[in-house]
Amino acid sequence: MTRVFSGIKPSGHVTLGNYLGALRRWAEVDQHQAESLFCVVDLHALTVEHDPARVRRLSRQAATLLLAAGLDPEVCTLFVQSHVDEHTRLSYLLECVATDGEMRRMIQYKEKAVRERERGGSVRLSLLTYPVLMAADILAYGADEVPVGDDQVQHVELARDLAVRFNHRYGHTFVVPRATRPQVAARVMNLQEPTSKMGKSDDSGPGIVYLLDEPEAVRKKVLRAVTDSGRDVVYDRAERPGLANLLDILAACTGGNPESLAAVYDSYGSLKKDTAEAVVEVLRPVQARHRELCADPAYVEGVLRDGAEKARASARPTVDTACRAIGLLPPVAEPSLSAVR
Repeated sequence: MTRVFSGIKPSGHVTLGNYLGALRRWAEVDQHQAESLFCVVDLHALTVEHDPARVRRLSRQAATLLLAAGLDPEVCTLFVQSHVDEHTRLSYLLECVATDGEMRRMIQYKEKAVRERERGGSVRLSLLTYPVLMAADILAYGADEVPVGDDQVQHVELARDLAVRFNHRYGHTFVVPRATRPQVAARVMNLQEPTSKMGKSDDSGPGIVYLLDEPEAVRKKVLRAVTDSGRDVVYDRAERPGLANLLDILAACTGGNPESLAAVYDSYGSLKKDTAEAVVEVLRPVQARHRELCADPAYVEGVLRDGAEKARASARPTVDTACRAIGLLPPVAEPSLSAVR
């Protein structure tokens, strides 16, 4: 059976973009069609300046929202990255086959490094090397497919390159993964800046719909979305990015086609109104389930504990094989009680 791995970083509150671009597909498609592992990649949230308490809070919230979105722990494996030591064990081995040039060519590193310097901060080494940790996240589980948004495809390509290089140098060890992307709304854009992604770590709230936003807040944000010059409703991502973003969101919420939907509307106002209501309805069951789960924190903790045990058992054989292949001695076994006696 095909094995799928993907993760979500607790760097901010989960957004509509995260849901339409990834979480919903994980719940409705991936977990039922493949052996699926989904992870809150909390170690990745440490690559920039952060509040430790906030990372813990957002990690718990992300896990709860994954369950609220429909992930079923009886069907898939849900866990927190830092609870499985194999991720960091393998990351160092892969750093030993990655190159400095590869890391510095990563688009996200370039963008985030510029932002950190503009804020007067220093760039952490982990910001440069975290794509290798992401590769370890994937390769440890022998994942065949990695469902990601457009902005993460480059990182999956790095994982492929490192797997091929390691296999060539040290013997076949890793499955070479491939990125998969949903056809509609793979990258939902900021409602106020439609050429920029609707990202969790972006604090410009008016352009971002969060999964836990109240219905009135959702409506207000969508109705105030930036559109484009002109009056006709057409789908053109290059020339009319604001309009195209609204049509993509409406299509993803209703199961329609953005080009076909454009032909239905003769005004921006009616499109915004229908899009706002569609988003409210899509989020309603997720928010209701989230409230139920928050009332039972022991259940969520149990899911994460059991998920980490399953993930550890799955990753350890591959990571142990990689350690031997690259030249490390196996650990010395503890003497048995009978031998001591």
